[in-house]
Amino acid sequence: MKKIAIISTLILTTTVVFISCDSKRQPGKIYMPDMTYSRAYETYAVHDSTKFTTDPSDASHKIYYNNQPVNGTVKRGDLFPFTVPNDSNGLLNLSSQVLNPLPALSTADSAEASRLFNINCAVCHGAKGENNGPVAAKIGGVKSIIALSPTYSDGRLFFVLTYGQNNMGSYASQLDKKQRWMIVKYIRMLEPKTTVAPTPVAAPKADSAVVKK
Repeated sequence: MKKIAIISTLILTTTVVFISCDSKRQPGKIYMPDMTYSRAYETYAVHDSTKFTTDPSDASHKIYYNNQPVNGTVKRGDLFPFTVPNDSNGLLNLSSQVLNPLPALSTADSAEASRLFNINCAVCHGAKGENNGPVAAKIGGVKSIIALSPTYSDGRLFFVLTYGQNNMGSYASQLDKKQRWMIVKYIRMLEPKTTVAPTPVAAPKADSAVVKK
């Protein structure tokens, strides 16, 4: 009896193996592929429903998934987009209308802004923005930030960081909007502090009407 059970088990196992390896076997159809298979959430990923089916009759019923953000929306926690166009009018006029959205930098944010400046800007402009970075002479045409920044608005500095100017390329791919605004704040910290001499106070004049002779 035990021998018969063993033989039956072997026969059943062999049958299951052969059936499962049948190349002609077709899986069942999926009614809702987007619910059966987990959709990827990579940014800008496009998913075609043909990956879920090979039925030619489904060619006109493709489902496309695109994870691009909705036009006109701003991601939660993100800063408003910088919509100034990259042209002379944007550089000289429109950028000056854009204000820095960040509050005064905290001690930690100031240290982070300094780190970002030293990594991305100091190599050309120098640690103090004085046109003495290690590669400034090789590139040529590098300007002193602290000499020009007092005449630039925050929006114009952000414009240059975003689009680049002259020999300087864009840093929009290396720095997000918040980091670029932090660097603008840090540049203001590097600017020389100008002190205004106090106006001397004139001595009060005696009233001739009450002066005793």
